[in-house]
Parts: sequence; structure tokens; C-alpha cells
Amino acid sequence: MHIVKVISGLATLDKGEGVPVLFLHGYLSSKESFIFQTEYFSNYFRVIAFDFSGFGESEPLQYPYSLDDYVSKVRSLIDSLGLDRFHVIAHSFGARVAIKLALCDSRVDKLVLTGAAGLKPKRTLTYYYKVYSYKLLKKFLSPKRLEKFGSSEYKTLSPIMKKSYVLIVNEHLDKLARNVQNETLIIHGENDRETPLYMAKKYKKLIKNSTLKVLKGCGHFAFIDDDFDFNLTALNFLSGEEDVKF
Repeated sequence: MHIVKVISGLATLDKGEGVPVLFLHGYLSSKESFIFQTEYFSNYFRVIAFDFSGFGESEPLQYPYSLDDYVSKVRSLIDSLGLDRFHVIAHSFGARVAIKLALCDSRVDKLVLTGAAGLKPKRTLTYYYKVYSYKLLKKFLSPKRLEKFGSSEYKTLSPIMKKSYVLIVNEHLDKLARNVQNETLIIHGENDRETPLYMAKKYKKLIKNSTLKVLKGCGHFAFIDDDFDFNLTALNFLSGEEDVKF
């Protein structure tokens, strides 16, 4: 039987027994995005999935969180749960947190990163044109009218969350990723548009002890698009077995 309760201000699902697996969801998402994983992996591990501060059922932000603030919050949860050693499965923004968590907390064992964000993106001429245009428009338009030029993700956020979002997306992990020593599995959707495949390949080069699996026909939510392949691949990796079946 699983329990959902608020721990350290975070709405937390705790289900199953065995080695803990911590699930870190993406931005504007929640623990429920991992429904196909939490149900499955709880047959083999103790599954812990929670809503980051500001998302889902967790407490709202009292100030703009940086990536380090999110990491500190996760560590508080880990301390409260008394975890000694655990694996991490992280999606998109959650992968940003997972990488920094692994670098500062020796309790992190294996990492599974999917749709991992955090690397400095390639910039096109169109991007620089938009940046230049935005800076020019700032001189003539009110902040409210300028909002329509922001990303769709950014527009939905509260003022505090918007400041937090800026802190997060402006921190690139290219250099830090080189220091990750954890055994890492990168599972990436072939058709991911949010974090294109070149990012997964770059993470593969940066993280020495890593492997990459590309799920064909899948997008940014590869763990939902092909939950069967994702779950089996991740289970094999976390359990250290080569042929674990459903």
C-alpha cells in the first residue's frame, strides 16, 4: 500500500519496498507524470515520487528558487525519509536537479536521465534576431505587452515562478556534467523537440560512465510514449540484470 503525504513541504508518494528510487519530474509537471513508472517499479523497488516546490500539490515558492534551492529541498526530503542510498530517474528539469544532486550528495547511486535539460543550447540566427528584437522592443513596450514575446511555458507562471524560471534556464551544466561519476543511463526520444537528441549525445560525451538509448518515434515524454521499452530498459540498468522481463 502506498502513502501520499507532505514531507518537508513536498507532496510525496511512497510505495513499494527495497532499494529506493527517487523520481524527479519535469517543469510544469508533477509526480503523476510518472504514473506508468511508479506503478511498475514499485514491484521491484521502493518508489518515491514527489511534486517539486511550486508544482502539483506541494507548497508554493516563497521566493524565486534557483537550481541549488531545489537541490537543497530534495536533500531535506531525503534526510526526512532517512535514505542511505538510492537511484534517481529524472525527466527534463528534474535531470538538472539530479545532476547537481549527484555531485553534492554521495547517497545518489545510479542515474536514469530522460529528456534531460540543462545544457547550453545551440543558437541559430533566428534566436539572435528574436533576442535583438526583444531588447529593442523593451524600449517602447510595457512589461505586460512584452510578455506575449516570451515562451508559452514562461507565460503561464506567477511572478515569483517567472523569476525562478529565469534563474534555472540561465544556469548551464555543461562543465558540471563532466564531474558526474555515477553510472548513468540516458534514455531519449528520437523526436524530442524540447531537448533535441544532440543534447542527449552531448550528455553521453560529458558523463564518462554513461550509456545512451534512443527510443524511436518518441518525443520529450519518451517514458510515456513508449513506457514498455523505457521501463524495461531502466529496470535492467538499475537491477544490473541483462534480461529482466515483465
